[in-house]
Amino acid sequence: MNNIPQWIPSTFIYHLYPLGQTAAPWENHFNQPPEDRIAQLYPWLDHLQWLGINTLFLGPVLQSSTHGYDLADYFQIDRRLGTNQSFQIFANEVHRRGMRLILDAVFNHSGRDFFAFRDLQQNGKQSQYKDWYEGVRFDQSSPMGDPFDYQTWAGHYTLPKFNLANQSVRTYLFQAVRCWIDEWNIDGLRLDAADHVRLDFWQELRQVTTSMRPDFWLMGEVVHGQYQEWANPQQLHSVTNYEAYKGLYSSLNDANYFEIAHTLQRQFAENGIYRDLMLYNFVDNHDVNRVASQLRNRNHLYPLYALLFSMPGIPSIYYGSEWGISGQRNAYSDQVLRPVLNLQQLIQDAPEANLPASIQKLSQFRANTPALQTGSYRQEYVSAQQFAFWRETDKQKVLVVLNSASEVVTLSGIRIPDSLTLKSVFKNQSDFQLDHNQLEVSIPAYWVSIFVFE
Repeated sequence: MNNIPQWIPSTFIYHLYPLGQTAAPWENHFNQPPEDRIAQLYPWLDHLQWLGINTLFLGPVLQSSTHGYDLADYFQIDRRLGTNQSFQIFANEVHRRGMRLILDAVFNHSGRDFFAFRDLQQNGKQSQYKDWYEGVRFDQSSPMGDPFDYQTWAGHYTLPKFNLANQSVRTYLFQAVRCWIDEWNIDGLRLDAADHVRLDFWQELRQVTTSMRPDFWLMGEVVHGQYQEWANPQQLHSVTNYEAYKGLYSSLNDANYFEIAHTLQRQFAENGIYRDLMLYNFVDNHDVNRVASQLRNRNHLYPLYALLFSMPGIPSIYYGSEWGISGQRNAYSDQVLRPVLNLQQLIQDAPEANLPASIQKLSQFRANTPALQTGSYRQEYVSAQQFAFWRETDKQKVLVVLNSASEVVTLSGIRIPDSLTLKSVFKNQSDFQLDHNQLEVSIPAYWVSIFVFE
């Protein structure tokens, strides 16, 4: 599978946005001393381990002007979160607990407070950094009042786009990556706006990281496109599975499991276009509405997460969504998606009290079931509100049966090959009969039954 690091198939990722969770001020005042807000994240580590998380993915932690993606310094931890030393202590604790650490990396663009852009503002045509950015022209002004114009990410002039064809820019950025690996021993990177970056940059980054750590993982944010363009043996190991994202919740809203079944068949079946990739699967993140706000029926959170943990790829959870918290972005801001959460209060009296426990059981079952990690995908049955499929390796065959209806549903006539013996069942008040290699199973409302054969 694309030469992926050996630790990836069994990984379960937790995505946390530190600037939001720690209530860091929106604007960074660079003349103020650092505040060690990163210390607020230590209590979360106990919760993550209880959930079964083995990989922590932190949203942006490097020095930025506001939201973390407008970087001002690639070599310093954001002073609103702490110092390089305090972050190193935190990273050491993550690793001491046997967990991996992934950081958010922004290589497509910088912020306007980045030293090279500041020099361009001050020195104009004489700036030695004028070729660090794409599309710099001095015959017109920018909307920000600069006496020059430049290319941006998606029209946001707070995010000037790097000229990644410039080897000096690459040298700087790769030096930063080496620093992060040396100082904090990070295990991988989530690469922001990866589909806006030239492909030869990813090729060189792969060479840099692999030379330092052969098991280092690179995962790109890709919204549209053919995933192999970025995820292949020469470039990234994985990308965000936005293609499956919508179907995961809309197939539940519309009582239409055919939608997500079609996507999984297209992606992962025997002739599926991504059957050799291990994609990064998610139901929400820092850029899209909380899935509890997308679902019309909150009971559907249970079959939703059951599918997330049993479909091919890497399951990830965005902080707080394990309690089914709500959040909807607006046209002007994503901040409501990146809130401060009271961890102890959520643990104590969360409205979705059983959801974290269900996720914990699902993660533990996946961790103990190799076919759910690396098995091939084969569809068994699909209807409006029931969906069954196999995950198969040479040694293990796993049948997943989902029910999104509000009542118990019985499926019968599922043929089990003669050579297989039932080893274990993941169920919650599920009744089943296995007679003459024919399986009949009654799946509880809004839940799943999983059968492991060897």
